[in-house]
Amino acid sequence: MADYYETLGVARDASTDDIKRAFRRLARDSHPDANPGDTSAEARFREVAEAYEVLSDPNRRAAYDRGDRIDLGDLFSSFGGVEDLLSRFFGGAGPFGGGPGGVAQGRDIGSHVTVTLAEAARGAEREVTFRAPAACTSCSGSGSAPGIDLAACDRCGGQGSVRVSRQTILGTAMSIMPCDRCRGRGRVVVTPCERCHGRGSVTEDVAVTVAVPAGIDDGARLRIPGRGAAGEPGSRPGDLYVSVEVEADPRFARHGADLVHRVRLGMAQAALGEAVTVPTVDGDQVEITIPAGTQPGTVFKLARQGMPRLRSRGRGDLLVEVVVEVPTSLDRNQEAALRAFAEAMGDAPAPGKRRKR
Repeated sequence: MADYYETLGVARDASTDDIKRAFRRLARDSHPDANPGDTSAEARFREVAEAYEVLSDPNRRAAYDRGDRIDLGDLFSSFGGVEDLLSRFFGGAGPFGGGPGGVAQGRDIGSHVTVTLAEAARGAEREVTFRAPAACTSCSGSGSAPGIDLAACDRCGGQGSVRVSRQTILGTAMSIMPCDRCRGRGRVVVTPCERCHGRGSVTEDVAVTVAVPAGIDDGARLRIPGRGAAGEPGSRPGDLYVSVEVEADPRFARHGADLVHRVRLGMAQAALGEAVTVPTVDGDQVEITIPAGTQPGTVFKLARQGMPRLRSRGRGDLLVEVVVEVPTSLDRNQEAALRAFAEAMGDAPAPGKRRKR
């Protein structure tokens, strides 16, 4: 595993601000505009961005410090090159400036799904539907009539951007500005698509299958890159954000990855011992023996029978708590038997019949 602290050049106890400052400095140093002709600059930026992505997040940083495996997925799969990456971390066109006028990307979409606790334990799939702009199927999102190619922009020569020299606190730097004619696309529509009228998208009902990972917490939000609304031709779609509700299960109380199941016993069962069957979140049944003399509140642990840990290996535990129930009303025979037991134990219960509730 890469040493992210070494990558950013910070101490292991560095503050969040120290990490952010180190990242911004290294991002500037590895920006392709600051390294003309250096084909490895973008790769260095990606290494720095990965280190920042882990160390800037408290939960990921804590897991990394413990030595856990950090699964970032493909951090860069939804970005269209180093400029898009820089835009994510800095906003605008990156640390070397830039300005408005580029192709507007699609807007983000929010949705909601509900799963049971058992589904949250094993993972599930849900289909979410929403109405939003989607890439036109006639022109594949290009905006151009089928069979007619886009023409190269005559202002930027098909590059999609123009370079402008500007002064920054770092000195003279070349800023990449989106071309104002093609809006950063590099190509222009000659004959618009009849279905979308050159917009590249049409508003319609969209269905997306969402994979809910095992171990998901109630209230968690999933980000599905590029599955939101379509943007202008040549831009990336927005993202889909799905909030997850995990339904309460009357059999269990959840505490992180651990589950608590309460077993209710009568006084005699707790005193004499009992074999009880305990449900698991996976749908199985486990028999455990409650030994004689078990006290109220005693907890028995069934290791690795709880919820999967979302960002690491293993599972939590199933904790079985014993609740001893005291009768609230007794008939004549029950009261006599209980008094006889109390006398045999040397107790002195209150005289008279116990009031029924």
